[in-house]
Amino acid sequence: MAVSFSSDEGIGVITLDKPPANSYDITFIEELADAVHAAASDDSVKVVVLRSASEKFFSAGADVKAFKENTVEANMEMIRASHETLSSIATIPKVFIAEINAHALGGGLEIALACDLRFAADGDYRLGTPEVTLGVLPGNGGTQRLPRLIGWSRALDLMVTGRTVTPSEARELGIIDAVFAVDALREKTNEYARRLAAGATKAIGNIKLAVHEGIALGLDAGLEREQELVEELFSSDDGREGIAAFAEKRTPAFSGR
Repeated sequence: MAVSFSSDEGIGVITLDKPPANSYDITFIEELADAVHAAASDDSVKVVVLRSASEKFFSAGADVKAFKENTVEANMEMIRASHETLSSIATIPKVFIAEINAHALGGGLEIALACDLRFAADGDYRLGTPEVTLGVLPGNGGTQRLPRLIGWSRALDLMVTGRTVTPSEARELGIIDAVFAVDALREKTNEYARRLAAGATKAIGNIKLAVHEGIALGLDAGLEREQELVEELFSSDDGREGIAAFAEKRTPAFSGR
């Protein structure tokens, strides 16, 4: 399989493994959809890490040779499936972390952009959206997610020039949330994931939903949604436990309910 899912101690792991570059086609996207669904459906999973099995590529994006051979409709079938899969991540009340260890280009970066957080290894590999050099655009969410993440002018510059950047440049732009030494990336990502998995996961999930839904709704409707989600937490086991633990000056024992 090109994409697999596993879990251990509350952490789900989605692994991209299609040598040599994790370039994807419709089958790859369907397997990614299955892995995302498995992560969402597994109640034991509290946080999800998406990583590559390759040391050279996180993902080089869509298979350009397949684009050449396919009909427009076949290409659009893959695009629509990719949109559906990547958009579903924002609706799942679990934090998804992209662990980027190597080149993340075009649709590969777009997979990472669909995650909630992006951690990267230091190095001389590149990140970017070079689709314009092929006469197309970043069609798997890039034109929408990248401007929302780093601002429209900086995102537009990257997309219309096709310019790629180093991990440190990506960190400065706000594409990447943290950069770690190559040999520390896996442990630092796991350490962060374990911390979330051991925390108030019901609240963490609702915070994620409030952010994603609020941005899409606009301020007034987003504030209304925030009220609904915090009311839900006041009634939750974790909400009651957290407040009681604070009053009683003890460490809370969260259950994720």
